[in-house]
Amino acid sequence: MTRVSSPLPTEILSVSGLTRSVRDLLEHRYPLLWVAGEISNFVRAKSGHLYFSLKDEATQVRCVMFRNRGQYLDWEPREGLRVEVRALVTLYEARGDFQLNVESMRRAGQGALFEAFLKLRDKLDREGLFDAAGKKPLPPYPRCIGIVTSPQAAALRDVLSTLARRNPSIPVIVYPALVQGDGAAAQLAAAIAAAARRRECDVLILCRGGGSIEDLWAFNDEGLARAIHACAIPVVTGIGHETDFTIAEFVADQRAATPTAAAELASPARADLLAELRQLRLALQRQIQFTLDAKAQRVDTLAGRLQSPAERLATSAARLVAARSRLGAAFALATRDAEWHLSHAVRRLAAALPNLGVLRHEVAQLETALRRATPQRLAALGEHLARLSLGLGHLDPAAVLERGYAIARGPDGNLIRSSTGLRAGDPLELTFARGAATVRVEKPH
Repeated sequence: MTRVSSPLPTEILSVSGLTRSVRDLLEHRYPLLWVAGEISNFVRAKSGHLYFSLKDEATQVRCVMFRNRGQYLDWEPREGLRVEVRALVTLYEARGDFQLNVESMRRAGQGALFEAFLKLRDKLDREGLFDAAGKKPLPPYPRCIGIVTSPQAAALRDVLSTLARRNPSIPVIVYPALVQGDGAAAQLAAAIAAAARRRECDVLILCRGGGSIEDLWAFNDEGLARAIHACAIPVVTGIGHETDFTIAEFVADQRAATPTAAAELASPARADLLAELRQLRLALQRQIQFTLDAKAQRVDTLAGRLQSPAERLATSAARLVAARSRLGAAFALATRDAEWHLSHAVRRLAAALPNLGVLRHEVAQLETALRRATPQRLAALGEHLARLSLGLGHLDPAAVLERGYAIARGPDGNLIRSSTGLRAGDPLELTFARGAATVRVEKPH
């Protein structure tokens, strides 16, 4: 068998050069990536940097998260917590240790859970489960309050103590259900459906204490959201802390920041109700007293107007006499006024009528004058007509032609009044008193 030996390196590296080369190789081969594991050996240095190891069942790797990155964490990392880190694979040259430089860190599973939360939120929002128009108002005076939560939850004690403090006379019914873990969402939805079916309460409080997104995940269930939306009873949520938001709170008719605040929203304060009752009682007393005073004044007015039958008859008789006297005076005055108007109208009518005798005499005179003037006028008009006829006879062209004259017209039909312009051979049309003739010019003079 032939054995091939590896070539010896021609360059001798220093330890620093070797670690630097390995670091460059790692950083080039593995850019930023996500790594999941459990925190161990956690230390927060005075500088603010975080040092810990990330391990699983087989191995572990050192990690560092510098202060400028760790200051953005809104939760406190602790020993044994499963996390997911976004880190750069590198080498700490001073010790030659393989480590991860952590850029960001989140609790394990939170990214997937939050993504599922956003997806369900958007889906239900598109379906209209969050619309304000579909929210039911809370009853101002509930006769019974229901609570959907775990009987062992600290939130239940807070809600019960708040309800007892505000209005101990309102009965409370607890609909038990798990608020965390497997089957919690189904139990919560079933409890809400049972409360809606039994119709024992006027308002429901859905509550639990604070926790991580995993602890509150039952309240991000689609089935629970639809059960809240379908519930005919108004639902108030008090889940976790003020900064916690779940799908159930978006669907609920009203959201409170905490379970205690939810109890305050659902129950009217007994002191406020008593104060309101006192105000209503005072207003009612004032209204009753005002009505009694008005009725008493009305009685006094009617009593003053009340008379005996004899007095009423005497008063009516006096009114009748007075009315009869006024009526007689008015009738006499109206009669005198009518007589005056009638006499005045007769005088004006007499003044306006014409004298028929005078008019008949004038018509007779005009008729006589007309009979005399008509023959004279006709004779004068006949003489004038004769003179006009004689004058027209002298001017008549036919009469002139009867005396031996003739009318000459040129070829163009125009009258010839002078020999100027005539030439030998020109034809002329001569018109006589009777008949006509065509001649030619032999020699114009």
